[in-house]
Amino acid sequence: MKRRNFFKTGAKGALAAGLFPIMGDITAQTSSSSDKRLFNWNEGVEGIKGDPVRRKTLNVDVAVIGGGMSGISAAVSAARNGAKVVLVQDRPVLGGNASSEMRVTVNGVQSLSNKHKVERETGIVEELLIENWHYNPQESYPVWDHVLYNYVVREKNLTLLLNTSAISVEMNDDKIKSVVCRQLTTETDFTINAAMFCDCSGDGFMAASAGAEFRMGREGKAEFNEKYAPDEPDGWVMGDCFMMITKDMGKPVPFYPPEYAIPFDAETAFKDKHRKVKQVKEGFWWVELSSDVDIIGERDEIRHRLMAHFYGVWDHIKNSGNFPEAENIALDWIGSIPGRRESRRFMGDYILKEGDLLGNTQFDDAIAFGGWSLDEHCPGGIENLKEPASYFHSRFKEVYQVPFRCLYSKNISNLLFAGRNVSVTHMALSSTRIIGTCSMMGQAAGTAAAMCAEKGVNPRGLYQNNMNELQEQLLRDDSYFPNRPANDPKDKAKKVATIFASSTASGDAKLLLDGVSRDEIEKIHHWQSEGLNEELQLEWNKPQKLTSVEMKFDTNLQRKMMMHKNPAKNKGQVIGIPPELIKNLSVEARVKGDWVEVGKVDYNKTRLVKVNFNEVKTTAVRVKLKDTHGAESIKMFEIRCY
Repeated sequence: MKRRNFFKTGAKGALAAGLFPIMGDITAQTSSSSDKRLFNWNEGVEGIKGDPVRRKTLNVDVAVIGGGMSGISAAVSAARNGAKVVLVQDRPVLGGNASSEMRVTVNGVQSLSNKHKVERETGIVEELLIENWHYNPQESYPVWDHVLYNYVVREKNLTLLLNTSAISVEMNDDKIKSVVCRQLTTETDFTINAAMFCDCSGDGFMAASAGAEFRMGREGKAEFNEKYAPDEPDGWVMGDCFMMITKDMGKPVPFYPPEYAIPFDAETAFKDKHRKVKQVKEGFWWVELSSDVDIIGERDEIRHRLMAHFYGVWDHIKNSGNFPEAENIALDWIGSIPGRRESRRFMGDYILKEGDLLGNTQFDDAIAFGGWSLDEHCPGGIENLKEPASYFHSRFKEVYQVPFRCLYSKNISNLLFAGRNVSVTHMALSSTRIIGTCSMMGQAAGTAAAMCAEKGVNPRGLYQNNMNELQEQLLRDDSYFPNRPANDPKDKAKKVATIFASSTASGDAKLLLDGVSRDEIEKIHHWQSEGLNEELQLEWNKPQKLTSVEMKFDTNLQRKMMMHKNPAKNKGQVIGIPPELIKNLSVEARVKGDWVEVGKVDYNKTRLVKVNFNEVKTTAVRVKLKDTHGAESIKMFEIRCY
């Protein structure tokens, strides 16, 4: 296609060059695609004048602002649940703090004080981690960026806008009507009209511009009876920090600090056991800077001072003589954008508190879980060496629940949020801010947004009238929250007369119908075979009309799976697809007395396996479980039929 003819194909065609995949209703507002002046071809003697900004309108069901791990989870879950979605990310890559620009580990629940210790998150965040080991065993962060990109752009019903920032919001009473976003790379302003808006951007500019109520800083002890909170409220938030990666050069390498480096007071700093230099590979989380005034407005100043402090620390490591292991080590990469832990926290119908976490409050609207320790970083960061780098107030014996009422605005009727900006106190945020937990909240927010758009209700109405339906959908999509078994009335597997397997090494095939899709402390919820090439069969007394069979298999949820900047931290992990996971299977239905194959999966990479097929009327389903990615037997946690 000739370049000039390409631009004559219309506004949708032109936009498709910058967006993949394309969907939704998109129109140009500035001028027609045949207006050559828009593209500055300079045909003729007169110069080009006028407004250079292109303007387009995008009509969707759900707009997700922020393409970090929470935003990815929200956008993908909304799209999978039938909504037309746009995901807006202000950077050229997805992943937020976890991207190659910042390289924060996708940590989740770990260091629990029970025999599990690790209770890994499932659903979308697990799918991404498994895909990363499949495509990226070399542990490259730039490749990880593209794993995330591939995962998003292949999703039906989802449009991605990179390099795009929200700049203004149009309201209709207490409801967001539209948000205007500017894509710097194309000089285009998008007016995004949506039924539901999700702010997963961390700082929450869109939500704040809409007038959503928020807090910043620390609550005092008295307000929520939080024993680890300061005596009086103040403006301090947990600080920003840089990551780094080094390279062993095999010979001594000098280091010359930049002129702006700030000398490091090692004598004072190292009095705190948490500010030790245990390795010289991947940076130090305690090189951080905070604010008690406005961490958002001060970000560039903080970035400069943080770089100055970082180079001061590295100068000490390289040139003090106290770290001979650093003699051959050189900096290979250092971030230029600080990773952020805390800024605005938007208020919902419920504020999750320290006591809820420590007391394991049970919520009727649970939609996710957490369990990272109460890890409150020091006010002032590296400029406050008199206090510990972090207080690590408490570890948890068991995971706690996160309620849905923390994920939607109390005063803006069609606004949800997910990630570190949800409705929690400062003390609760010291645990809920971890990326795995935030991703689960993102999946819940996206699923809820799709439901709200489809039903024509707001999130509060969804909580009041459809909470059970939301929870059931999340559980079906492989989320988890403790003490809430699935009981989907649409699941026809619940109506079987019998379920049996060709062999059993542990558990029982009947446990696949108990509604809990993982083993819990002292409670098993699985069936495990004696070997490979096994069969599982379900029988009904009356014929059933089926179009899908959905199963959940083992990925060893008590083993860490994240990628690290320092490969030495991979001890105990598997660099690849979990060997326990099913690899190949087929599904058969008994139709008029004969077994007919209705679907199969080859080279499976997900814990949740859905086999869809044309409707059959059957009295039995048989699953042929062929092999795994390495384990010598097959472990399964759930089977459903729809």
